[in-house]
Amino acid sequence: MPRRTQDDVALVPMKTRTAPPPLYKVLLLNDDFTPMEFVVQVLQRIFRMDQEQATRVMLTVHTEGRGVCGVYTKDIAATKVDQVLDMARVHQHPLQCVMEENG
Repeated sequence: MPRRTQDDVALVPMKTRTAPPPLYKVLLLNDDFTPMEFVVQVLQRIFRMDQEQATRVMLTVHTEGRGVCGVYTKDIAATKVDQVLDMARVHQHPLQCVMEENG
């Protein structure tokens, strides 16, 4: 039902749709120094993977050079990257983690 204003002009409410936020992949990058066991621990702690799933992702990183840990909104993805880098630094491993737009 149209609404009326003082000038007797009909105002019709419009439906607006907001687009979902862009998503970002969080990726681990392979290196020759970080132990595989540590990578599995990172995947379990930060990305809440079980042992089997974490091992699968770790092997993908090892064989293909990189592996997807998850897909998140920008802020969450950036936080996950920071958590991985902090954990690697504390344990003195050169593990690298990046994010890229999921497209």
